Amino acid sequence: MTRTAIVTGGASGIGGAIARRLAADGATVAIFDLTGADTAAAAIEEAGGKATGLAVDVSDQPAVTEAVAEVRARLGRPAILVTSAGVTVDGPFLDLSAETWERVLTVNLTGTFHCCQAVLPDMIAEGWGRIVTISSSSVHSGAARMAAYVASKSGVVGLTKVLALEFGRHGITVNTIPPGFIDTPMLRGTEERGSLDVALQTAKTPVGRIGTPEDIAAACAFLVSEEAGYVTGQVLGVNGGRNT
Repeated sequence: MTRTAIVTGGASGIGGAIARRLAADGATVAIFDLTGADTAAAAIEEAGGKATGLAVDVSDQPAVTEAVAEVRARLGRPAILVTSAGVTVDGPFLDLSAETWERVLTVNLTGTFHCCQAVLPDMIAEGWGRIVTISSSSVHSGAARMAAYVASKSGVVGLTKVLALEFGRHGITVNTIPPGFIDTPMLRGTEERGSLDVALQTAKTPVGRIGTPEDIAAACAFLVSEEAGYVTGQVLGVNGGRNT
């Protein structure tokens, strides 16, 4: 059976790799992103998959509701949701403005809430669903200079566990992947701002390399599979052994 999947932040980085992997595995993928969604979807189509792109700001609840309705009308009820859209801001805690704090939480945590709330009725109607939230390994260890980001991703983990408890009886699983040290545009931006030493952190990773977005996509592909129906409310770390 062909499932319809929504991947937020699916135009690049971890979200992009997940969108490509789900399409390769046979899902019809709707990519939600602020920019680049059409281009990413076109690349999947050129590779033989099925995808469509929609410009969506996950912090805007009416926009999310409208986009999910469009997916439902064009592709059928979404049965898979991966929430990869996110932003990070780094800097000293005492310099963190209330506006920046609010923006990071609104995208990372409230955006996840908006998307989950929009798709869950469809999954209940189908009697089957898979939600994978993308959190962060920083929720285990903390990360200096990233208070808003770590706080928001910690909230994502908590929300994941609550949804798993509430919706398991409907055939819906909800899990989170906290990526470790993954080579993404977001990580490279943090490096450029001087808040991260990539070489040092790579040396500290037990498997001896930086992770790739495809590493996260592989774990996600399992969690959204039929075989993962007894796995819910779990935190599946993909971090090269950095957090155990």
